[in-house]
Amino acid sequence: MTGYGKSVGYFQNKTISVEIKSLNSKSLNLYTKIPDCFSDKELFIRNEITNFLQNGKISATITLDSDIDKTVKLNISVIESYYNQLSEISKKFNRNFNDENVLQIIMRMPEVYKMQNEDDNPEEWNVVVETLKSAIIEIDNFRIQEGKSLENDIMLKLNKIMDLIPEVEKYESERITLIKDRLNSKLNENISKEEQNDNRFEQEIIYYLDKFDLNEEKSRLLNHCEYFIETVKLTESAGTKLGFITQEIGREINTLGSKANHAEIQKIAVQMKDELGKIREQILNIL
Repeated sequence: MTGYGKSVGYFQNKTISVEIKSLNSKSLNLYTKIPDCFSDKELFIRNEITNFLQNGKISATITLDSDIDKTVKLNISVIESYYNQLSEISKKFNRNFNDENVLQIIMRMPEVYKMQNEDDNPEEWNVVVETLKSAIIEIDNFRIQEGKSLENDIMLKLNKIMDLIPEVEKYESERITLIKDRLNSKLNENISKEEQNDNRFEQEIIYYLDKFDLNEEKSRLLNHCEYFIETVKLTESAGTKLGFITQEIGREINTLGSKANHAEIQKIAVQMKDELGKIREQILNIL
């Protein structure tokens, strides 16, 4: 489900911004972009986001802006460690140890430099956490509002399908007459009047009318629609379940159309399919 949330926090001379975006996706796909000083907190950040946002293609960005100039300083303890290790390696492999060359190598190693204001600060991290939670709540509220709008739109289309079910009944008697006339015409084309058996013909008519009866399809279609409405009202995630129910609704509509043997009833089935297609598109936005 699409959504957007942004929150800003402040700590000393720093501005902490958290921005979260969400796009439709059947599964969870989370991308995070965070400052290097919080790289060890990435798992915590991802867990906080996924606890609220279960599905979707989500991107979360945390930025730090400072009013003071960031100065670079050398990480002496790291440099000493690199130097001592390289010295031991040189002795072990009986290689020449040239200080100048070794220092050039060391200065290209990771974590040799660090920003002067990148030292861990629990108070700063607490501000980051609160800002992150605020952004998550904002995008969650955004998605809730979108969900309400989505529900109204889906229910409108489902009600159209349910309203079309009684429309079929208007053509039931005409449909039966057409089926009888069609069978009678075929009978007259292939069998002479003298050879026809009226009792047998009536039996066949009853058989075909029973075979092409639409009451079961209408009843099941209505039941599936009512079950859809019940599922929409559930508090837990129901996107997958609603998808299965729409498949059953589609199956009944297809059967209704194929058994119709009447142009107007087939038109009604097409209208139902059109509304159902729109519902299926919208369900892709539901968790």
